[in-house]
Amino acid sequence: MKTAKITLTAFTIALLAAPAARAAGKKDVEQIKRGEHLVKVGLCADCHTPKKMGPNGPEEDISKMLSGHPAAHLVTQAADKPAGPWAIAVAGDLTAWSGPWGVTFTRNLTPDKKTGLGDWTEQNFIDTIRTGKKLGKGRPILPPMPIAGIQNYSDDELKAIFAYLQSLPPISNAVPEPIPPAAPTAQPPVAAKK
Repeated sequence: MKTAKITLTAFTIALLAAPAARAAGKKDVEQIKRGEHLVKVGLCADCHTPKKMGPNGPEEDISKMLSGHPAAHLVTQAADKPAGPWAIAVAGDLTAWSGPWGVTFTRNLTPDKKTGLGDWTEQNFIDTIRTGKKLGKGRPILPPMPIAGIQNYSDDELKAIFAYLQSLPPISNAVPEPIPPAAPTAQPPVAAKK
């Protein structure tokens, strides 16, 4: 009888806890959907998702959604400065950018623990955006990341974005570190005119 009483008590507790769990699950689903919406309207995939060539030009490779610059696409130096008014060169898949700051590679935003945001906390993510520095204290977030615009998101919006990113399938993709700008080459001295 004692076993039946314990089982009945456990069943009653589980029965009473179920609506709370469902409510929490519904809130999580709503937050993830909100985050997905913010990521889509923020155009995050434009840079953080590699492209493949389609019939109308580059299109997102959904199998690599938000996984950043493909590790297999090696870039070892900045592109030559474009001619004319152009200041930036971009890789064909839109995941590597070369400009006066050097070369940047879009980061892996999936929850992969080794190569993405899998070991990040929600606070790490918020601190990165708020400070414009990796993990809130590391190297600056470099162009073309529109950090000044993203800093306008509220904490609740950033939490929703992070929840969505954490809900994605993890993709192992080790994005290279940025390449600093080349040191200016020394100009030979100009001979004085007599």
